[in-house]
Amino acid sequence: MSSLFDTSGLGSILITGPLAYVAVIVLIRGFGKRSLSELNAFDLIVTVALGSLLASIVLDDSVSLLEGLVAMVILLVGQFVITFLSTRSRTVIRLVRSNPTLLYSRGAFLDEPMRRERVTRVEVMAAIRSAGYGSTESVDAVVLETDGSFSVLTGVGSPQELPGVG
Repeated sequence: MSSLFDTSGLGSILITGPLAYVAVIVLIRGFGKRSLSELNAFDLIVTVALGSLLASIVLDDSVSLLEGLVAMVILLVGQFVITFLSTRSRTVIRLVRSNPTLLYSRGAFLDEPMRRERVTRVEVMAAIRSAGYGSTESVDAVVLETDGSFSVLTGVGSPQELPGVG
C-alpha cells in the first residue's frame, strides 16, 4: 500500500524524468517543428500521445525508458511519413486532413456547414467576441480551421471564394 510520502519510486523518477525529458527534446528537434504542431487533428493526436508517453515513462515503473523512447520514435516516424506523403499525394491529404469550413458570411450564419461541423451560433459569436468584435456587423466571415480554431475575417472580398475553404 502506497502512502502519500512513499519515496520508493522517487529515485526512479529523479533519474528517468530528466533523461526522458532530454530525449524528448532531442527527438522533437530531430523530427522538426511539425512534431509539436497542431495544424490538424492528426497533429494534435501525436502531440497528446507524446505527452502521455512521457508521463508513462516517468511515472509508470512497468514502462522502461527505452520502451517509451522506442514508442515515441515510432509515433514520430509515423507522423513524419504521413506528413511527407500528404505533401505529395492528394489521396493521403484527403485521408488525414479536413478542409476549413465557412460558418458565417456577411451577416448570415451558414446553418448546414454549422450543423455538419457541430458548431452552434453561440460558439461562433464567442469566436467573434474573442477576436475583439462586439457584434457581427464588422465581420465578413468566420471560418472553422482544420485545427478546430476559428478565424474571424474582416475586409474579405467574397468569403465564399476564400482559398481552401469548403
